[in-house]
Order: sequence, then C-alpha cells, then structure tokens
Amino acid sequence: MRKEPLSDELVRAFIIAAHGDFEEVKKLVEQEPALLHSSMNWGGDDWESGLGAAAHTGNRAIAEWLLERGARMDIFTAAMLGELSIVKAILAIQPNVIGAPGPHGISLLRHAQMGGEPALPVYEYLESLTLREEVKL
Repeated sequence: MRKEPLSDELVRAFIIAAHGDFEEVKKLVEQEPALLHSSMNWGGDDWESGLGAAAHTGNRAIAEWLLERGARMDIFTAAMLGELSIVKAILAIQPNVIGAPGPHGISLLRHAQMGGEPALPVYEYLESLTLREEVKL
C-alpha cells in the first residue's frame, strides 16, 4: 500500500493524458497504479479524475480500460458509456444529480452526447427528464 501522496505533477499529467492520449495513460498507470483513484481540483471546486476526463471527452476506450483496472464508475461515465440502467438507478435515489455539474461544469446530458450512438438511449432519457422539468416550471 502506498504511504506517500502522489505528486500534483504526476496526477496532472495523468488527467491531461486521460483526455485522449491512451498510450500515456497506460504508461502512467503502469508506473503508478494509484493514479486510477486520483483526482485534481483545477480551481473553483472543479474536480476531475482520469476517468472523468475520458468521460467528458467521449474517450470510450480509455474509460473502459480504466474501469477494467478498478477506477470507480460514476454517473457521468455511465452516461457517456450508454449505461442506462446505472443512470436510472442513480437518478432514482438522487434525482437532483441530473443538474449537477461534472468536471469543468459539463452537464450529464453533454456526457451522454459525447458517448455517441451507444449512449443515445441515455441521452434521450435525460433529455426527456429535462423537458419534463421545464414543463413543470
């Protein structure tokens, strides 16, 4: 078990790579497996993990690889991957999460949109909930 905290520089390099440099992500996780659970506050309460970076940029391959190695699934990643049952389950117990900002303030709906065709059912579901909320107002 690791006793020293990860350096900010290493965490920053990992998260930046997770936006789209799959080979660098693999290299860094091989070097330091604890990066799977690291996150960075970019300022203004803008927290992001490597998985979050892959999710909001639609990098399915990176996200799936990180999950296979033990990264923790969240609703934003589930939305991008098209995991409708996970998204529905979380929203059933925490309905206000639909409006919660993800990394960089990116919405849950936008994460689903970044997932492309495989995430279309999630996108349509979230859009229907959003439209229902607008009608109530």
